[in-house]
Amino acid sequence: MFYEIRTYRLKNGTIPTYLKVVEEEGIAIQKRHLGDLVAYFVSEIGPINEIVHIWGYASLDDRERRRAALMEDPDWRAFLPKIRDLIEAAENKIMKAARFSPLGGVS
Repeated sequence: MFYEIRTYRLKNGTIPTYLKVVEEEGIAIQKRHLGDLVAYFVSEIGPINEIVHIWGYASLDDRERRRAALMEDPDWRAFLPKIRDLIEAAENKIMKAARFSPLGGVS
């Protein structure tokens, strides 16, 4: 299993707006295509104004196919402008769980 960890640093004061629009519209579109939402976090202590969401994929090919389908969805394309200007920076990581991880993994 591969995990995509997406971290967004939002502009000051925009977390409530971002979370509201994602909860009301965006997350359903993402789940329809991306499938396995592992976690969705908001920073409380440490770097402020951060959103982290983690998605699970069977393989890198699975991830590529699912992300391509998301980007082609007209609902997602209409949704993106609602959050795009709230985001200052984005970081993306692909990780594999260790064999002893509670998520299960490879050795």
